[in-house]
Amino acid sequence: MNNRMWKGHVSIAITVLLSVILAAPASAQTREQAKRIYDRLAGVPPTESVLNAMENNTGTDPVCASYGVSGAACAAYIAMENSSFYNVTLKNFAAPWTNRDRSVFVPLNDYVATVIGMIRDDVDFRTVLSADLQYVGSPGTVSSAPAGNNNNHYEQLEAGNHDLKAVLEPATQSGINGIPSTATAGVMTSRAASEAFFIAGTNRAMFRFTMVNHFCADMEQLHDPRLPPDRIRQDVSRSPGGDSRLFLNNCVGCHTGMDPMAQAFAYYNYNDATGAIEYTAGNVQPKYFNNDLNFPQGFRTPDDHWTNYWRNGQNRYLGFNGPGTGDDFGAKSLGVELSNSDAFAACQVKKVFKAVCLRDPETDADHTKVDEIVTNFEGSLFKMKQVFADTAVYCMGQ
Repeated sequence: MNNRMWKGHVSIAITVLLSVILAAPASAQTREQAKRIYDRLAGVPPTESVLNAMENNTGTDPVCASYGVSGAACAAYIAMENSSFYNVTLKNFAAPWTNRDRSVFVPLNDYVATVIGMIRDDVDFRTVLSADLQYVGSPGTVSSAPAGNNNNHYEQLEAGNHDLKAVLEPATQSGINGIPSTATAGVMTSRAASEAFFIAGTNRAMFRFTMVNHFCADMEQLHDPRLPPDRIRQDVSRSPGGDSRLFLNNCVGCHTGMDPMAQAFAYYNYNDATGAIEYTAGNVQPKYFNNDLNFPQGFRTPDDHWTNYWRNGQNRYLGFNGPGTGDDFGAKSLGVELSNSDAFAACQVKKVFKAVCLRDPETDADHTKVDEIVTNFEGSLFKMKQVFADTAVYCMGQ
């Protein structure tokens, strides 16, 4: 075959291929994209009727009409109606925030159920760290009532494979955990978080894991040794191993920011014997004075007053918009400070991106999209469903 004939055959083949592509129905790609959205959000195959509704996403579907969305966003909201989005996707999304190992393999608990309920109900997600709110199963769903000293209620909800989308309802955390409403701080004062982060120790764990879970940054990333060390507690040696340089170059960088804010938890403890959170209003927990002879000249915690030193220095980029300091009801006001920040909003979007796209943002296009979704999140009064929808639409072609 000469060169001219070969080129002719190639030209014919390309023409045939193009005609096949152009002849394909315009909805074929849309249907495939709809299935991908459903897979990413619900994690189970869609029924034919649901897939048809997602493909015909003009916004007339009752679900989409209620949210005022159409197009691919409509498909995403239809997918989020499946119970697996709540029982599996959201459960796995929040479970790592409830334990030090950041494991997804933990029983359903009050922390996870509250996150699921808030997302279902489009509750302003900034209140997740401050509200007197806890989601429980509706009365009669399981035999064990919600309790502040055990997890039986939630374990029975999970063991019975109850549809969390249908049975969860809001209640007051204070009424269940037996602490004043002013002492509640959303999921930070949930039984699950208390058991993981208030038990023993010095209560710094609660602050550190709140940063990891809701700011997407560990203390090493927030290290700033140039802030004033006047609120660092007595238990931190100023010459660890006899070398003061270790304190000045390493320890101080975390404690200057952490200790003034972890003071908000001065009245909290998890009692392992009773299996419940304790709140001792006006009385600092003894754990705050552990090893106080390491450096007696250090700060001795008098109350739950906290101050955010990170508003100055290199961590200003976190974009705090809360009160900045708290004289009363330390944990609750600290939760307002942390959740009303640019870093909090960005972290929620990054976590959703990883859960839905199955990877962290990597490319310039990814980061641009994340910024756009953060803006939409803030503009929607912090509704997490919109974050899931926007992310699923972006990732459907990947």
